Amino acid sequence: MEARVINKQKLPSRHVTEGPQRAPHRSYYYAMGLSSEQIHQPFVGVASCWNEAAPCNISLMRQAQAVKKGVAAANGTPREFCTITVTDGIAMGHQGMKASLVSREVIADSVELTMRGHGYDALVGLAGCDKSLPGMMMVMCRLNVPSIFIYGGSILPGTFKGKDVTVVDVFEAVGLHSVGKMSDSDLETLEQVACPSAGSCGGQFTANTMATVSEAIGLALPYSAGAPAPYEIRDRFCTAAGEMVMELVARNIRPRDIVTRKALENAATVVAASGGSTNAALHLPAIAHECGITFDLFDVAEIFKKTPYIADMKPGGRYVAKDMFEAGGIPMLMKTLLDNGFLHGDCLTVTGRSIADNLENVQWNTEQDVVHPADKPMTPTGGVVGLRGNLAPEGAIVKVAGMKNLKFSGPARCFDSEEECFAAVTERNYNEGEVLVIRYEGPIGGPGMREMLSTTAALYGQGAGDSVALITDGRFSGGTRGFCIGHVGPEAALGGPIGLIRDGDIIDIDAVEGTLSVRLTDDELHERGQLWKPRETDTRSGAIWKYAQGVGPARYGAVTHPGGAVEVVSYADA
Repeated sequence: MEARVINKQKLPSRHVTEGPQRAPHRSYYYAMGLSSEQIHQPFVGVASCWNEAAPCNISLMRQAQAVKKGVAAANGTPREFCTITVTDGIAMGHQGMKASLVSREVIADSVELTMRGHGYDALVGLAGCDKSLPGMMMVMCRLNVPSIFIYGGSILPGTFKGKDVTVVDVFEAVGLHSVGKMSDSDLETLEQVACPSAGSCGGQFTANTMATVSEAIGLALPYSAGAPAPYEIRDRFCTAAGEMVMELVARNIRPRDIVTRKALENAATVVAASGGSTNAALHLPAIAHECGITFDLFDVAEIFKKTPYIADMKPGGRYVAKDMFEAGGIPMLMKTLLDNGFLHGDCLTVTGRSIADNLENVQWNTEQDVVHPADKPMTPTGGVVGLRGNLAPEGAIVKVAGMKNLKFSGPARCFDSEEECFAAVTERNYNEGEVLVIRYEGPIGGPGMREMLSTTAALYGQGAGDSVALITDGRFSGGTRGFCIGHVGPEAALGGPIGLIRDGDIIDIDAVEGTLSVRLTDDELHERGQLWKPRETDTRSGAIWKYAQGVGPARYGAVTHPGGAVEVVSYADA
């Protein structure tokens, strides 16, 4: 790509580098070894979620250096900085999970503040773990400077007794071990081999789901989100992203030109088609919110309802992200969806071209069975389903990919925290046919809307994945399987119906018709509501308390500020 010389007179960094008044500011850049030429070039923030918390993030610093080379080659000046992540696999099953969804907002806020404070003109964001992906895409839309998203890449699968395994197999092994179906030595061996490299969890869990979204929504370069973290080709994608963001600066192509309602519909389509994580129904509305677009859980669910399920990916299927990449990548998945009328081909992307143009030369690979043709799907409707009813007036979500039975009715057994339910599951203190209800785990009630993979995986490992159902106003991991329904709203902490039901109430779930109801009349629910009192929380200060004071409902993405709809001037135009 031919490098351009770009005039900074309309870019944010003019406020920190141009004119006699900015001599003190420039002196700082000279102190860091920059030349006069570099100071007067556009500044590109290279925001990385690198840390040593988990394998998801460990390769991001290396990839950030490749981005910086690309920016410099295209006459830009890269400025690298890091933000936080909370890694769900390590936060799972204890109080640490309350920090997970909160971290999405902190990631977006911290990148925004760094970009604003230093007047950077463009952004390349690198993310690896579940909440860092939507957090980075949210801030790109919030700032609305030319931006490209880079996924750090998935982990390679482990091998245990001749079979590919992921970290979800280890979570499920805890359940097997608890009922004597796995020995101590096998559990120890499995935990040592399940995660053999850097990268994010390998199945179509939340990280890979949102990585797939990044290409479908147009913020990532084609193929870049599929390559596993250890593959050297990742560095080439990163260098190309650094070069390409400078082209976006020159052409003034911004995230809100790319993330339109049709682009959000494309994103929801690939989630359903790939059997992706239910968490996408939380993150897509949040990304839309940054653009001033209303796109809630029901809008997402409407797309899910009419999208075929075509990618045979774990946890419901057989394959991991590496397999999809080697079979043809996310573009091949998107191409069959486009050819069969399920995608909007005219949406702009960070290549400067449309989705249809990007996919024009993508060929179908007949030698693979990871992705099925969209006109010959595994099932005719998506791998994720939205639900609504008197138990969930503001909606709920369930992942049905790989499930055979899509209807369930049974008596409720209620728990007021994940710990209470996990203890009951560990002790096998439940009955087949019951609906386990975990409440007061929503965005406000948790606070933080925890994921429940430890509990759901233990149930599945015990062999009860098909014989009990589980509903919550919290969340489920993208690795969860079985009849597990999350995001029930309104949440219990707001007096929602999930907080009013009692042990023995009959709950009906129908993922075919999209309903979730309890066999109580409106009058009975109203009468119970009159007796309901808000539940005290032991979180009285700090970041999680602060989050609970301002967070909105899950239906709209559990966001914490008014969003693009009320914006007067975007940062990019300041």
